[in-house]
Amino acid sequence: MGADVVTMEKIVSLSKRRGFVFPSSEIYGGLGSSYDYGHYGVLLKDNVKARWLEAMVRERDDIVALDSSIILHPRVWEASGHVGGFSDPLVDCRTCKRRFRADHLDVEQCGRRPSKRPGETDECDLTDARQFNLMFETRVGALEESGVDVYLRPETAQGIFVNFKNVAQIARRRPPFGIAQVGKSFRNEITPGNFIFRTLEFEQMEMEYFVPPPEADEWYRYWVDERLGWHRRYGVRDSHLRLRPHDADELSHYSSATSDIEYLFPIGWSELEGIANRGDFDLRQHSEASGTTLEWVDAGTGERYVPYVIEPALGVNRSMLTFMIDAYDEEVVGERERTVLRLHPQLAPVKAAVLPLIGKDAAMVEKARALYEELRRHFSVEYDDGGAIGRRYRRQDEIGTPYGLTIDEQTLEDETITVRDRDSLAQERIPIGGARAKVGELLGADWRSPKS
Repeated sequence: MGADVVTMEKIVSLSKRRGFVFPSSEIYGGLGSSYDYGHYGVLLKDNVKARWLEAMVRERDDIVALDSSIILHPRVWEASGHVGGFSDPLVDCRTCKRRFRADHLDVEQCGRRPSKRPGETDECDLTDARQFNLMFETRVGALEESGVDVYLRPETAQGIFVNFKNVAQIARRRPPFGIAQVGKSFRNEITPGNFIFRTLEFEQMEMEYFVPPPEADEWYRYWVDERLGWHRRYGVRDSHLRLRPHDADELSHYSSATSDIEYLFPIGWSELEGIANRGDFDLRQHSEASGTTLEWVDAGTGERYVPYVIEPALGVNRSMLTFMIDAYDEEVVGERERTVLRLHPQLAPVKAAVLPLIGKDAAMVEKARALYEELRRHFSVEYDDGGAIGRRYRRQDEIGTPYGLTIDEQTLEDETITVRDRDSLAQERIPIGGARAKVGELLGADWRSPKS
């Protein structure tokens, strides 16, 4: 494969054209950095979450699942430090009326002269920096005067920490063990943007792994390697992945070690996933604030300690964007340009398309519909008989469908169909009665991106 042809603009266009992602409230002019997910976007996101939960929960004995509330008691966020410290330094430009993070001025663009940085021209008139809290605040209660101020959670992790005692007792796990959660989070970002890379509302996949303190460094290294392997497993190219350990001055006050798995986006290298050794900060904070002891007690030896926590944290939306960018490709086939998403088959929104060669041929349509009805009970498949067969193939290529099953004249003669491979364009004839087994075999086979 040659050099990357993908740009963020092409991904945005494809997402809108094929129904992956739409601007939210578009008929009212949209709402900045808010997006709605169409049919294929929902299916792709669901597959990303399913593959993460498989790796974290289904394929392991030491991690259990949790779904905690989006709105937690406000004291949770006081204890965690979010009320007092979850903020970014903000500056406004009085000239162009744009808002910037004060610590990102070296990478931002001036509102009037994009080739310059904010503050580099005589026109720029920046305010002094002030702190901007990133949590969305709302109220719980029927009456305004008796309501309670609460927050939409900015992360899913705290819901895990406050449930540590419940899970440890019920799940019958002892350290090392983990609690995994997928759910919505909300951040009132100062400078959101770059499509779904950073949005006000997003889904997170976070896992808190509780370990004996002496084993924390070992488990931290383990989870760094494990998470890198997960991205590679689903086709992300090594050439576009790198590990960046945080310098001492970057570390959060509670972290003894943090590494970012970074991806080479069209906008440059940026964080894809973070893995942090959070120490015992969170459990101790909530123990102190709530008066409930959150520690591990060994029933056999009587040993007690506050576990350290290793946290891999990944955004569903950003992960989806990464897979789309990494899979995007263009090539010329038969003197026509083809756009294709070379998604891992386990991630693809649609696993196979059932296509009658001639959409108006009643016999072909009957065979194709019958096959579609059989396959849809087992796989995410799609039936399409609209337009020329080449155009239908290209529609499926653009949404990443790995296999096309075509019913043609020969099918009517000998009950065989053609299986078309999205990436190689190779075609194989198989008995129509073996289609279900064939699709299952292909989906279960090892796969490597042809872009690797």
